[in-house]
Amino acid sequence: MGNTYTQIHIQAIFAVQSRECIIRKSWKDELYRYISGIIQTNTHKVLAINGMPDHIHVFFGMRPTQSLSNLMQDIKGDSSKWINQKGYTGGRFSWQEGFGAFLYSKSDVNRVIDYIKMQENHHRKKTFIEEYHDFLEKFEIDFDERYIFKPIEWDID
Repeated sequence: MGNTYTQIHIQAIFAVQSRECIIRKSWKDELYRYISGIIQTNTHKVLAINGMPDHIHVFFGMRPTQSLSNLMQDIKGDSSKWINQKGYTGGRFSWQEGFGAFLYSKSDVNRVIDYIKMQENHHRKKTFIEEYHDFLEKFEIDFDERYIFKPIEWDID
């Protein structure tokens, strides 16, 4: 795309189907590398990726060559297929429908990267539902509570 110049920084958040805590420490880094590869293959730039056993945060620089919905469909569809082929969950894995996506300015990039890197510590103080509500409120996004992820208890070890 000649003469197209952009600076788009997006944090996407998505959860495991039914908010099951099935992303294990033993394979999460491999999953993050796989998801990073999907993003890079689509010509976007991964800035940070991390999460918890039931959800993932991905922060990336997005190029205007693809819609956000198509990228998220690629990430979630391809990674679900990969997890199922690897047999990591002992059953059929899938991501919950939908995602949250939040746009940041260049001045916010380092702060967001640090936030994503510190997910485990952050979730010792705040649940995923509280965190997600905070994002929706901070970014002034109207939402229907019926479609917000259901709270569950989990162990981060």
